[in-house]
Amino acid sequence: YVTISQLLGKGVCNFIKLLQGHLFNALFFSHCQEELRELREQPIDPQAEQEIIDSIEEVYFSNDSFDMVQHELEKLPPELNLQELEEYRDKLKRQQAAVSKKVADLILEKQPAYVKELERVTALQTNLQLAAVICTNARRQLSVAKEGFTEASLGLLANQRRRQLLTGLLKSLRTIKTLQRTDVRLSEMLEEEDYPGAIQLCLECQKAASTFKHYSCISELNSKLQDTLEQIEEQLDVALSKTCKHFDVSHYTKVQLAYTLLGKTQTAMDQLHMHFTQAIHNTVFQVVLGYVELCAGNADTKFQKMQYKDLCTHITPDSYIPCLTDLCKALWEVMLSYHRTMQWHEEHDKQETISTAVAAAESDESVVDRSYVKKKLEHGLTRIWQDVQLKVKAYILGTDMSHFKYDDFIVVLDVISRLMQVGEEFCGSKSEVLQESIKRQSVNYFKNYHRARLEELRMFLENETWELCPVKSNFNISQLHEFKFMGQCRSPSVSPSKQVVSSTSPAQEELSLFQQYLQEGNPFEMQAERKEEETEDVLASNGYESDELEKSVYQDYDSDSDVAEELKQDYVDEQTGDVPLKSASRETIRSKKKSDCNLNKTNAPILTNTTLNVIRLVGKYMQMMNILKPIAFDVIHCVSQLFDYYLYAVYTFFGRNDMYESSGLGLISSRLRTTLNRIQESLIDMEAVGENAGVHSAAEDRKEKVPSPHLSQMVVLTNSGTLYGLAQRVVATESLVFLAEQFESLQSHLDTMMPAAKKPFLQQFYSQTVSTASELRKPIYWIVAAKAIDYEQMLLLMAGVKWDIREIMSQHNVYVDVLLKEFEQFNKRLEEVSRHVRIPLPVSNVLWEHCIRLANRTLVEGYANVKKCSNEGRALMQLDFQQFLMKLEKLTDLRPIPDKEFVETYIKAYYLTENDMEQFIKNHREYSMKQLANLVNVCLGSHINKKARQKLLAAIDDIDRPKR
Repeated sequence: YVTISQLLGKGVCNFIKLLQGHLFNALFFSHCQEELRELREQPIDPQAEQEIIDSIEEVYFSNDSFDMVQHELEKLPPELNLQELEEYRDKLKRQQAAVSKKVADLILEKQPAYVKELERVTALQTNLQLAAVICTNARRQLSVAKEGFTEASLGLLANQRRRQLLTGLLKSLRTIKTLQRTDVRLSEMLEEEDYPGAIQLCLECQKAASTFKHYSCISELNSKLQDTLEQIEEQLDVALSKTCKHFDVSHYTKVQLAYTLLGKTQTAMDQLHMHFTQAIHNTVFQVVLGYVELCAGNADTKFQKMQYKDLCTHITPDSYIPCLTDLCKALWEVMLSYHRTMQWHEEHDKQETISTAVAAAESDESVVDRSYVKKKLEHGLTRIWQDVQLKVKAYILGTDMSHFKYDDFIVVLDVISRLMQVGEEFCGSKSEVLQESIKRQSVNYFKNYHRARLEELRMFLENETWELCPVKSNFNISQLHEFKFMGQCRSPSVSPSKQVVSSTSPAQEELSLFQQYLQEGNPFEMQAERKEEETEDVLASNGYESDELEKSVYQDYDSDSDVAEELKQDYVDEQTGDVPLKSASRETIRSKKKSDCNLNKTNAPILTNTTLNVIRLVGKYMQMMNILKPIAFDVIHCVSQLFDYYLYAVYTFFGRNDMYESSGLGLISSRLRTTLNRIQESLIDMEAVGENAGVHSAAEDRKEKVPSPHLSQMVVLTNSGTLYGLAQRVVATESLVFLAEQFESLQSHLDTMMPAAKKPFLQQFYSQTVSTASELRKPIYWIVAAKAIDYEQMLLLMAGVKWDIREIMSQHNVYVDVLLKEFEQFNKRLEEVSRHVRIPLPVSNVLWEHCIRLANRTLVEGYANVKKCSNEGRALMQLDFQQFLMKLEKLTDLRPIPDKEFVETYIKAYYLTENDMEQFIKNHREYSMKQLANLVNVCLGSHINKKARQKLLAAIDDIDRPKR
């Protein structure tokens, strides 16, 4: 109301001023009317009047500020003339009168308008007076309202408004107080690892702080909140690093949600990969450092300042495997955490895809983040596995493993093989870095190991007494622990511990290692458990794995359930002596044949401790080859050398005899001869120790060779009572044949491991070497056959026989009985040997074949020494030979009798004519020159001339010349 009254008051004043202006104008118009009346009384010519007005100076029409009096006074001349002044004054009056008259005329023209305006002014004056009354009344009423309403009611409103402002201020103050106390709650939430809640609270506090930024205390609080947020990010980074070693779903979910709230999902993934790289480095360093410091004891060396690669060189051989196992366990934990991290993101992406499909379309930023995380994780697989490989490679190459025990080295290979399997399942890698490093160590180790094993084999062979190693008849190499891996069908990328799991749990065969050990356990713990389960020492030098294995492999002499009844009887007879063999009767011979047959039926393998050790070595070599295929060819080549050396030793000990080798009977085939020469050139060091020591190339070559073995002095091969060491010869030869059979059974397995480019070597080894093992029977048993029967005595007896008799004899000569007696004695001694060592049927046949062949050739040689012979004498020869054959067939089952035709053909040649003899000489080159010459001189000499005899002798000489 006060304001309104003030506005009304100002309006009235202005209005009054306006009214005063109109009143002045009315008075002016009335004065003009009076002057106009005066002028009208004076008649003036209009033209003259206009001329007077035109004569007025222009300056009088200029502006209101023009001072006319001053102007006229300034125009006065210095000297005044009254008459002129009066004339000028009259002129000015006339000009004023003209102007006044002109103005009066103009006013009169506007008089109706003036009157009308004057009426309006009068009405306006009346209205103004009414307005003044109204304003007076209004001011009075406003004064009453001010006293009765405004001061009370508006005062209440003002107080209410002030109250509202103070309430808002109180709320703001309380909020500020809460903000100032937020750091305590944030610390609690961080201790509880509620990172999303802490970040959410911090962001809300920052938002609230921005609302109250007009308060001076808030600026300090805002900076404090920013510092707190940075601290949260630091702790969040630490929490993220913890997931690299021990992944926890709830923990990782909180961390990822926290980074999402911060809008730093991609940054979190970059940080995560950096932490995984750091975790790998720190983990391996701490593991290796722990073992190095433990083994170093109180050494002052500052190992902590060493580089990881240098630190690995300080690992001792004793701690190498435990450290490697712990190293792989720790790396497995890191890789498992990464695997579970990827699983979490895959499941999280699926859930987000489903939720966004149900709700609304997801933002472009979310899609970009998920795509970035997925690519980063996939790329990180290869990167992390490469870091793992490099760390393990440094550890592998940091120690020289060439002097490790075989068992320890196999464990190393097994652990690395398991690690490579982990790598293949982790990122599909073939682990070239690991393969190359373990290959280098394996080749280095295997060369030294093989060289030592060859020397060991030479020692075994030189100390071998060639006694029978009594194994059960069902003995098989698969019963040895060295060949257990073959029954498990293990692939090179699968370790033995994996097969234990797969064999016991068929349902888990298709599960990967990450599936098996996702929640608990470690694939590298199985190796230790397996080692505890297998208490047998696979490297035992005595040839036995353990008591249990000994029972399962070797024959238990208290139980002869596997022995045929006839053998039991023979065994008892031998021990008691109740059934001595006193004669060579037909029944006795038949019983011997039956016994031989039963001995053969048992099929108990004939082998020695050395044979068993060679088989074990082959199994160990194959284990190594099975785990590490890249060195398969090197291993198989060394395996072939084991067989080569064993074969060469058996030949050297029992088969080398120049006198009998030159017999011309083809005892050693060209293939066997080539094999023996190859072995001697490539494997046997024929030089004496100390010779050519200064020649570097020779020394290098000799590193790969082994000295020729020497037969133990305990083995006697010159005793006729033992058939010149027949038992030892049988054990040696047949153990070689058994070894060859085992190699044959392993051929398919070796072939699958052999690189395709090297398979011809394996095929040649089997066709040229392994298959020749049985061919050694001929030269080895030939020596026994040559010494077992006194062929020289028979020649002397035959020389004393008179062959130029004139009547046909019905009684054979004494030398036949002597020869048969020799065969009977040979059979007895053979039987005695067979009581101690089973003589297989092929061996028995070879022995009989050699003896009979030598006897027949001795007969022919005896007949060729005859100086005179009649037809009756020739008939006596046939009678003697038929008697020999008849008795011989009762002693042996060998059919046909070897070289039977050789003797018969020679005897029948006594009846040939001159022409037939010439053809006979050309066709039968198996006879010696002496034997053929005897036919010419003795048989045909009496009824052919000298020229014809010379011709036949010349033909014989022509046949013999190429041989010479």
